Amino acid sequence: MFPKGFVWGAATAAYQIEGAATADGKGLSIWDQFCREPGAVVSGDSGAVACNHYQLFREDVALLKEIGCQAYRLSLSWPRIIPEGRGAVNLKGLDFYDRLVDELLQQGITPYITLYHWDYPAALHRQGGWLNPDSPEWFARYTQIVVERLSDRVTNWFTFNENKIFILNGYLTGEHAPGVISSLADVLQIHHQVLLAHGKAVQAIRQSAKQKCQVGMASAVAPKLPATLSQADVEAARKANFVPYSPDPWVESIWSDPAYLGDYPKEMYQLMEAYLPEIHPDDLKIIAQPLDFHGLNIYFGERVRAGRDGQPEKLALGPGHPRTAFNWPVLPETLYWGVKFFYERYHKPIYISENGLSNPDWVALDGKIHDPQRIDFTRRYLRELQKAIDDGAEVKGYFHWSLLDNFEWAEGYRQRFGLVYVDFSTGERIIKDSGYWYRQVIESNGGIL
Repeated sequence: MFPKGFVWGAATAAYQIEGAATADGKGLSIWDQFCREPGAVVSGDSGAVACNHYQLFREDVALLKEIGCQAYRLSLSWPRIIPEGRGAVNLKGLDFYDRLVDELLQQGITPYITLYHWDYPAALHRQGGWLNPDSPEWFARYTQIVVERLSDRVTNWFTFNENKIFILNGYLTGEHAPGVISSLADVLQIHHQVLLAHGKAVQAIRQSAKQKCQVGMASAVAPKLPATLSQADVEAARKANFVPYSPDPWVESIWSDPAYLGDYPKEMYQLMEAYLPEIHPDDLKIIAQPLDFHGLNIYFGERVRAGRDGQPEKLALGPGHPRTAFNWPVLPETLYWGVKFFYERYHKPIYISENGLSNPDWVALDGKIHDPQRIDFTRRYLRELQKAIDDGAEVKGYFHWSLLDNFEWAEGYRQRFGLVYVDFSTGERIIKDSGYWYRQVIESNGGIL
């Protein structure tokens, strides 16, 4: 059994499900534009229609209710609310989120809102985007507008989702929107600007919220796992998660330390000195606003051992290791070690803000979707999460990714993560076997695991 009051939910993101890309005054996002680039997205897919959640949100809330979800983590589309990213507010966009929040509360489902899940306003991108020194203020104003409208009913806020992924994939490798290949110096400048935007957004939430609220951010984490339970291997894994050994921007401490510990890791100053942005005296104070929780998005990880010098060595998983349809390795113990290491370092209550798998689901001859792999995967991961809780980590909730099959970024519609099957030609929804199984998990507070 999980602790009393543990929150069970599911998660989505605006661009991946809403569709209605230009409806009711919505502005374009960098993803709307990126999807138009030849070869950028599998099969030329886009989120222009996606799951048509903009029109079918009541049906989708009813699905959440049927599955038994107590909470729903959703994101808001910045350009739907402020089409140009700054300036005039689109009241029809705000009205949509008003109706969605009201519908959730009417069904007894608690909304957890993510302010930024990658759909940056295209108009602001043309003005320099996150490299523009005004970008933190742009984001803070957007945050204030949202909070003033919704905080009489919404008390749980994530500022950003997966800074590491949207910055490195969008501005270093170019495989995600806006498809830019930048220097490491520019990437670290963008990262610093995003952290300032996070800090200013937290300030805006605290100042504008109409009731007491909880604020955090969601990090993309691929935990490094010890090859054995020896003290040397455990310490090597702990180091591999947080200590940079080269100018490697993927190490998690670079992304989380400033917000949760008040500064970049000292190794970053040593190893990346030539690439670092100018850090003004008050920047770190702005960034390190008090936070209430840490969201961890965990799908897979890597195994490491202690080398001869005690430093981490990555281990190959070996031929035939179980993998998801996304070719991600199945490693349930990532939910144990990831939670353990991150709770030890940051001492903040944790939400598993995303966890799930892509699976090759289809409608069977009986009209149902049988996905035993998703059930087995989730059971294994949740058992490891329970072990972490039993060992002392404070974990407040779990959000399965995702409620719906959706637009999976550069993979288009090739990957299906949902508890609910979506026919993207007709919009039909069908709860999968895993959705009904998840309802039993929720009803038993994890007792059936």
